[in-house]
Amino acid sequence: MWPDDFAARYRAAGYWTGQTFGAWLRELAEEHGEREAVDRLSYAELDARADRLAAGLHGLGLRRGDRVVVQLPNGTAFFEVIFALFRLGALPVFALPAHRENEVTHLVTHSAATAYLTTRDLEVKVEVGQVIHADELPYAEPIELDGPAAGDVAFLQLSGGSTGLPKLIPRTHDDYLYSVRASAGICELDSSTVYLCALPVAHNFPLSSPGVLGVLHAGGRIVMAPRPTPETAFPLIERERVTITALVPPLALVWLEAAKRAQHDLSSLKLLQVGGARLATEAARRVGPELGCRLQQVFGMAEGLVNYTRANDPDEIVETTQGRPISPDDEILVVDAHDRPVAPGEIGHLLTRGPYTIRGYYRDSDPAAFTADGFYRTGDLVRLTPTGHLVVEGRAKEVINRGGEKVSPEEVEEHLLAHPAVRDAAVVAVPDPYLGERTHAFVVPLGEAPTGAELRKFLRARGLAVYKLPDRTEFVDGFPATGVGKTSKKDLRAALRARLEGGI
Repeated sequence: MWPDDFAARYRAAGYWTGQTFGAWLRELAEEHGEREAVDRLSYAELDARADRLAAGLHGLGLRRGDRVVVQLPNGTAFFEVIFALFRLGALPVFALPAHRENEVTHLVTHSAATAYLTTRDLEVKVEVGQVIHADELPYAEPIELDGPAAGDVAFLQLSGGSTGLPKLIPRTHDDYLYSVRASAGICELDSSTVYLCALPVAHNFPLSSPGVLGVLHAGGRIVMAPRPTPETAFPLIERERVTITALVPPLALVWLEAAKRAQHDLSSLKLLQVGGARLATEAARRVGPELGCRLQQVFGMAEGLVNYTRANDPDEIVETTQGRPISPDDEILVVDAHDRPVAPGEIGHLLTRGPYTIRGYYRDSDPAAFTADGFYRTGDLVRLTPTGHLVVEGRAKEVINRGGEKVSPEEVEEHLLAHPAVRDAAVVAVPDPYLGERTHAFVVPLGEAPTGAELRKFLRARGLAVYKLPDRTEFVDGFPATGVGKTSKKDLRAALRARLEGGI
């Protein structure tokens, strides 16, 4: 939590208004009533359903402070569930549709969740107090509830951190609603906004940057896409007259290619946001001519800090930077390995603190993630332009950024090492023009080597998410070592890079 003097300053500045998500939805319903909120569901109907579902979940024994792992696809049920939990003061723990047994079990265990709310097609086997299915939501007559305070934790998001399994990020009603309101303003949303939610809605980017919550704040309309492919999204853009959507760079490239032969009318689309990983300048320059809309680059993290390019930024800034922070009180430091400020324009490690950036993880006291004075070490290497915009140059940590999805080499290695025919394993990133990075697994076999397909099947059987499976597996006799005998991934990456550059 924030120190008292910082909290007082953020309240005095009007960032934190003392409003909870439950009260916020009530105000939106009173203001917008029968206006459509999401997929033909009105603001008033969403508010009423959240009340009835909160009562039903209370009847199942859920109480304020309980943690509930929520794993839902894009759809209206997501909104009913999270606002019902907000009204109860229970905390959603946001799992993604791609997560399997390994990740969901970790979330249940680490959060001490009492329930797991999901759909039957996404459900995985996990030991938890109760499983609630989205097609059997327990609606009941509304009751008076002792809801949360604005300073309470509202939900737990997942980090893309450097350890094998995600850390949990505690976001309060006050801090998150500030980022939602401010983002909606920066992105110039209003009641005419029609937002296509193409990415999984529980991701921080489509949830709040400005995402679906920003659209609700502005009184706009949300269209939920079951898949982000052009085949699914383009007809929705035409039919619903979508004005804004958000993609990660690999999807943006797919859309750009598809737009060349698209038979659908995409003229309503005014703004394409791209974030989750750095968008190559060459690709950024294609958005306007090929999709016929403006580009907005977004660089942020579930831990807090979000940066946007602005509508009045020159094209060169929009195409070559990842934006500047939301808030005047977002503090940015760019430092060297010893936390000393680098010269203006030089590359360094990004540190940040502010009114919506956490001061610590949930049930995790990792001292390396924060400085003694509360700055979050993002793990990103950036440089700061004279205009205050950030240019992301890479990751200081070894996490592989595969199209916006973070893959920990250590986690994949541990699963590979569990195979009886694997003696050792090392997973490194390989540059990729489409995804940014792909995963390359070096495996030292024990006896007769399994095939790459066999290893992928083995990893899937262990519950590893599909996006974490190695894109390529190479069998080797051994690894280069450091001076103390550790595997030198630096040398592995260098050798692989040299082979790729040599066309081998």
